[in-house]
Amino acid sequence: MTNQAKLKVYQEVLTQIREFIEVNELQDGDRLPSERELSEQLNAARSSVREALRAIELLGLIETKHGEGTFLRTYRPYHSVELLSTFVLREVRTKEELLDVKFMLEKQCLEQVNIEEVADAFQWRSVKPEERHTAFFLPMFEAINNQLLLKIWHLVEGFSNTQLVAIQEKTYYEQLYSYIHNDERDQAIKLHASSY
Repeated sequence: MTNQAKLKVYQEVLTQIREFIEVNELQDGDRLPSERELSEQLNAARSSVREALRAIELLGLIETKHGEGTFLRTYRPYHSVELLSTFVLREVRTKEELLDVKFMLEKQCLEQVNIEEVADAFQWRSVKPEERHTAFFLPMFEAINNQLLLKIWHLVEGFSNTQLVAIQEKTYYEQLYSYIHNDERDQAIKLHASSY
C-alpha cells in the first residue's frame, strides 16, 4: 500500500470515529469502544484504528486509562498548541499574521462584551504577569457566549503565548477595563491596538 493510500485510510478512520462520537452523542468522560470493537464497527484494520486513536489522544481529545479503556475528554487547545506551534510559527510573516488575527478577535470581544456580566470573574489582578492577558480576556470571551469564537481565540492565544509573549503592566489592563466600563469602546480599542 502506498503512503497516499495509507493516509486516505487513516483519514477515513478518523472521520468514522468522529461520526461514531456524534451519532452516539458521546460526551466528556464517556468511554469509547475498544480498538477491536471499533475495528469491527468501522470495518477498518485494527492498526488504522490504533493510529487514529493515537492522533486523537495527542490532540488531547481522548485519554487512555490503563486497564479501564479510552475516554472522551473536553478539548483543551493548550494540549496541542505547544507541539503545533513549533511547526506552524516558523516564519516571521506567520507570526505577524497570528498577532493580526489575535488583535481582530480581541477587538471584536471589546466591542461586544457587557462588562457588568464579567466584573466579578476578573482574576487578572492576582495572577502572574505572563498570565494577565489570558486572565483578562478569557472571562470576556466566555461572557459573549459564542463557543466557536472562544475556541478560536483560545487556540490563537495559546499559539501566541508559546512564541510571542508580550507582558503588559497592570495599569494597562486597569485602563482598558475603565474604558470598557465607561462604554468608551473606541478608546479601549485604540489602547489595545497600541499594545500590538
